[in-house]
Amino acid sequence: MRITIIGSGYVGLVTGACLADAGNHVLCMDKDAAKVELLRGGGIPIYEPGLEQLVRDNFAAGRLAFTGDLKEGVAHGEVLFIAVPTPPDEDGAADVSHVLATARAIAACMEEEKLVVNKSTAPVGTVHRAREAMAEELGRRGREIKFAVVSNPEFLKEGAAVEDFMKPDRIIIGVDGDGGGKARQILEQLYAPFNRNRRRMLVMDVCSAELTKYAANAMLATKISFINEMAALAEILGADIEHVRQGIGADRRIGHHFIYPGCGYGGSCLPKDVQALRRTAAGHGFEARILAAVSDVNRTQKTLLAKKVAAHFNVDDSGEGWKKLRFALWGLAFKPNTDDVREAPALALARHLLARGAQVHAFDPAANANAKKILGDGLRFYDDPYAALSGCDALLVLTEWNVFHNPDLKRMASLMRGRAVFDGRNIYRPAMFSAAGFTCHGIGRPA
Repeated sequence: MRITIIGSGYVGLVTGACLADAGNHVLCMDKDAAKVELLRGGGIPIYEPGLEQLVRDNFAAGRLAFTGDLKEGVAHGEVLFIAVPTPPDEDGAADVSHVLATARAIAACMEEEKLVVNKSTAPVGTVHRAREAMAEELGRRGREIKFAVVSNPEFLKEGAAVEDFMKPDRIIIGVDGDGGGKARQILEQLYAPFNRNRRRMLVMDVCSAELTKYAANAMLATKISFINEMAALAEILGADIEHVRQGIGADRRIGHHFIYPGCGYGGSCLPKDVQALRRTAAGHGFEARILAAVSDVNRTQKTLLAKKVAAHFNVDDSGEGWKKLRFALWGLAFKPNTDDVREAPALALARHLLARGAQVHAFDPAANANAKKILGDGLRFYDDPYAALSGCDALLVLTEWNVFHNPDLKRMASLMRGRAVFDGRNIYRPAMFSAAGFTCHGIGRPA
């Protein structure tokens, strides 16, 4: 099948590479000329395990190509995927202008029947608006060309996106109206290689498909904020949230996924999608109180380590004590196995420390470059986690990369000036650090 992906960012590139690997002829289009040249040269603009090799292999095999020409992309594809950004606007609602502009641009140059699939995360009603925009453009051209616009939201976890696409939990297809039956048949054929072990495809109306994406991310964010609120209560009551987490996770109705306490969630999806869903609800006169609480808890959680640091060193915002302190940050990405620092708790903490005059050393296996683009030269970046510890009063762990799980405590003691560790992801046993002369502050557990 001939496939065009419009937008070669995270979702578009993963989708294109995986569909090409299934034998389709895929053309990824992006208006960023530098990105297109990078991809043609065998590089990729993001860090995602397994993706670079997948892109190279399918490019070499002739199944995957890249272009900056939209007309070429529209002419190539029987199926056109829209995978463009939907960033939040000033009030938190999703900005769908890129989706609608892409739909109009497709209609402006299409010469034969097309199936347009929206894979961008967009509020309920966006596919209908895109369909109307295409019809208007075709009317302006005086052309009668059949087309269908459907919803196919993505459910890719950063750090495991290739596996998620190849072995999906579910494939959501939203179709309705004229052309829905044919669109369903085409997408069933397209996704058949990823749907062999059991039927994973769920077909529903467009509005339900669009809401499913937001509801899924909102539920995951809710689980995170709930366990973080329980962690705060555990500290007050003298309980250990790790024991509590294991106890409730053993209930199959609850499960262990997304109930790991920490210093808050970040990334490109959960914060944005929770806010966008709230705005959608508000736009229809409905107050989404649980979603408001989820966001509030997460906002507070991102300040938690800063408060623990201030209490440990007995400094406050009005004091000069911060200027005498030096901190090492292990982890800058919002989660392991990605270089994505959007809404990352580490960046919020780094800004907090720097604003008070503290020195900050930082290391991340993949995200140093992206963090530097945002934070500049205010902090020092290191290529080795232990080098970042030199002369530091405390270590703050913000991302649970595997490389951080079993630190060399003797080496840490020889490099650091202080003996404090702030574990923002609860990856350590405090007793292990206590035996080595360190004080380890976790989330919702005794120091």
